[in-house]
Amino acid sequence: MTVAPVSVSIISHGHGSMVEALVEALAGCLSVGQIILTQNVPEPLAAVGRKHDIRIIANPAPRGFGANHNAAFRVCDRPFFCPLNPDIEFDGDPFAALIERLSAIPTVALAAPAVVAPDGRMEDSLRPFPSVRRLVRKALVGDPGRYAVAVGDPDFYPEWVAGMFMLFRSAAYRDLGGFDERFFLYYEDVDVCARAWKAGMPVLACPSVAVVHDARRDSHRRLAYLRWHARSMLRYFVKYWGRLPDVPGSGPVATKSP
Repeated sequence: MTVAPVSVSIISHGHGSMVEALVEALAGCLSVGQIILTQNVPEPLAAVGRKHDIRIIANPAPRGFGANHNAAFRVCDRPFFCPLNPDIEFDGDPFAALIERLSAIPTVALAAPAVVAPDGRMEDSLRPFPSVRRLVRKALVGDPGRYAVAVGDPDFYPEWVAGMFMLFRSAAYRDLGGFDERFFLYYEDVDVCARAWKAGMPVLACPSVAVVHDARRDSHRRLAYLRWHARSMLRYFVKYWGRLPDVPGSGPVATKSP
């Protein structure tokens, strides 16, 4: 009997019904063999755990994005590890195609699908590394600085992919030391991709695989999230000013890494 190779890590911060719907969808994915649900705040999710035999980690106090996924990884027992936002939706099994790509290119650290909004618009989940110049352009002329990508396009190597759906080789996640927990929220996905590129482990985007994300944009509406976003942005620029890795051009991908 083939063992389902993916361990999925979900963090719930009062997401309730979203988590229940996502767990139901994951239960139908033949590639998923382990679901680890972290309750970052108290909420009644025990019934979900009993119904689907998932591992629940109940935090005594809220922790950051990276710390929660790193704690989940410590109980991961599968060859692939997927941090997954609770507000992701999909039909079918998006993991199978991503695993196929990772298996074809052994040096790649992680793969990510295209992410679309509920209305079908592409989200900015596949992007070049943030820079002061790009942030200024976004503020002045609304240029989001994303790659020109459509669902169904060929695979390519982006500089970074958003943390809402990242499928890692578990060995690569372990070698990278997981997420940097000094980023409490935001930019930990940029950071882990930068470290992967520096370690010679490419990041792969697979736009032929698509999932739906109902983005909350909390940093646009709540002061605490805005502060976390600003602090993480400052930490990122201090850490990588003049030290970002060189990433090859984002042309179509052959079955070998750049």
